[in-house]
Amino acid sequence: MLIQTEETPNSNALKFIMGFPILSSNQTMDFTNKENAQSSPLALALFDVKGVNRVFFGNDFIVVTKDEDISWYGLKSDLSTIIMDFMLMKRPVLEETLSSNIIEMEVASEDQAIVNKIKHILDTEIRPSVARDGGDIVFYGYKDGCVYLRMQGSCQGCPSSAMTLKHGVEVILQRHLSEVITVEQVRI
Repeated sequence: MLIQTEETPNSNALKFIMGFPILSSNQTMDFTNKENAQSSPLALALFDVKGVNRVFFGNDFIVVTKDEDISWYGLKSDLSTIIMDFMLMKRPVLEETLSSNIIEMEVASEDQAIVNKIKHILDTEIRPSVARDGGDIVFYGYKDGCVYLRMQGSCQGCPSSAMTLKHGVEVILQRHLSEVITVEQVRI
């Protein structure tokens, strides 16, 4: 088993490429601290490594974000060893009862059609390209022409995430949907 690593646009986040699915298609899990990682034995083990402050699971990759004052030297191999051990021992990445940790705001019934279109565009045009950089953009809500999105994985805390939202995601959504006025990031 070979786990490849790849740098992300966020210098404090490193992408571990598995080469096989660890989650179902379009599912992601974002663990912002050890307390909210109780449902994932793998995330808990990664949080036990000094300097790890966030763990993100994509379909076939894991992104670990470290503290700014910690070097990747040594940390990278410690994390690779933990991940490889989990995979070789066929230990669970997530508990089977867990479905997702994505929370959405309530959407008005008259906005449901536009929300469905926004989610479709996110899933087909935006999320696949963001995943290549080790991140994800998740729909949070829509109200009065404003689309609220959550940045996850390497996108969380990345200096270029604001540009990605305004000059990438917002432009794409506006090109397809005249109802979209602006896109805003939600931090939860």
